[in-house]
Amino acid sequence: MDKERLTTEWPASFDKLYRQSDRLYYRLSRECGLSESAYWVMYAAHMDGGEISISKLTEEHNFLKQTVNSALRQLKQKGLIEVAFCEGSRKAKKAVFTEEGRAFAAERIQPAVAAERRAFSALTVDEQREMIRLANKYVEAVTGELDRFGKA
Repeated sequence: MDKERLTTEWPASFDKLYRQSDRLYYRLSRECGLSESAYWVMYAAHMDGGEISISKLTEEHNFLKQTVNSALRQLKQKGLIEVAFCEGSRKAKKAVFTEEGRAFAAERIQPAVAAERRAFSALTVDEQREMIRLANKYVEAVTGELDRFGKA
């Protein structure tokens, strides 16, 4: 009985919550004058101290290479980042904030990060841990289901 109730409530609750979160970040990126992918590249670089390797963007942040390249093009055109070789490499590249990029991140990205942290802090430490645990469990379950779906 419990599973039936949750199954019928899921589209009206969890899916709605997920879409609302997507809309928040879409709106935020547009208010910054960026595409969503460019916003997330700036966000990731900000969280890494103002520079991030392209491989980290694709591997750890799960961006497609084409998406990263498109975002980097946009950010370079706006003068927010430069692309440089990683130290000691002739092949691996990284995105590095320009002075304008640092100012942009301080004005647009850092306040969003601070707002996220304040919102997360509204939860108790146990609730924070439980939320992370359940979100990870859900992502793993969906990944498994979609992997099976793709192989059918």
